[in-house]
Amino acid sequence: MTWTYLLVLVAVLAAAGLLGAILKPDGDKRDWPFYAKRPLSDVEQVLYWRLLKALPDHIVLAQVGMSRLVGVKKGHKAAAWANRIDRKSLDFVVCRKNAEIVAAIELDDASHQHAQRKHADATKDRALAAAGIRIIRWHAKSLPDDGEIRLAFEDPLQLPAMVASRR
Repeated sequence: MTWTYLLVLVAVLAAAGLLGAILKPDGDKRDWPFYAKRPLSDVEQVLYWRLLKALPDHIVLAQVGMSRLVGVKKGHKAAAWANRIDRKSLDFVVCRKNAEIVAAIELDDASHQHAQRKHADATKDRALAAAGIRIIRWHAKSLPDDGEIRLAFEDPLQLPAMVASRR
């Protein structure tokens, strides 16, 4: 019997030590396999600087998670609907100085022709439309110049007024 208790005690201590090592990443002395990445590609950087120049009275945000812009209306299964946009981001979001969203911008390249990407784009478009957020899609191979950007944001018919609360 004593050996049985001793074996159980050793097993419990070993499990506690293993669990402690898993829960305490500070105890992990291995190098973590991360490296720094640039948040914007070369073509995204070009468009970013053009947006800033063309829209000086606006806030231009890059690589914004959709969950920061779109909420789920009360009375719906929030987690299930939020999962549809979870881990999806937008290339740029243009806001007025009071942080009111004017439009989301997606920069499309050849990868947007693949079926899986088309589905992801359609999900983004549908969620943004439901929230009343305008989406602008420009192709990476034909970036708009400053004038075209200003024109896209000056047309009052293209800029629907945001509803203050959609809850």
